[in-house]
Amino acid sequence: MAKSAFQADWPVLSPLQTGLRGRCPRCGEGRLFHGFLNLRDTCDVCGLDYRFADPADGPAFFVMMFACIPSVVFALWVETQFEPTLWVHLVTSLPVLLITCIPPLRPLKGWLVASQFFYKAEEGRLAAPALKATAAE
Repeated sequence: MAKSAFQADWPVLSPLQTGLRGRCPRCGEGRLFHGFLNLRDTCDVCGLDYRFADPADGPAFFVMMFACIPSVVFALWVETQFEPTLWVHLVTSLPVLLITCIPPLRPLKGWLVASQFFYKAEEGRLAAPALKATAAE
C-alpha cells in the first residue's frame, strides 16, 4: 500500500519531544514558532502547513490551573505569616506569578500543536447521511 504525502518518508516523532522543543511535529527540524507564541505558517524544512493546528486557549487554561496554584499559595502564606501592605504583595507575589505562568506557555502550546498532528485531530465535521439500501437491490 502506498503512503500518502502526509506520511511519506517521515519518521513518527514523539509529540512531547518535538512540541516541548518548539520543532515541527513532522520532521522535528523546522521551527514551530516565530516570536513568543505565534505559530509559523509552514515548516521551513519540510513545508508542513501549520493551519491544521488550533490550540486556542488550551495552553493558558493548563497554565492557569497548574502553575497559578503555587503562586496563590505563596501569596496566601505571605498574607497569613506577615500581614503585609498591598505593595509588599505586589513586590513579592507578582514575580512569583510571572515566573510560574509565562515560561510554560510556549512549550505547552508546542506540545498541543504536535499532539494535534500526531493524533490527526481536526475540527469536527458533520458526516453526510448514509444512503439507505433500497429493497430493489
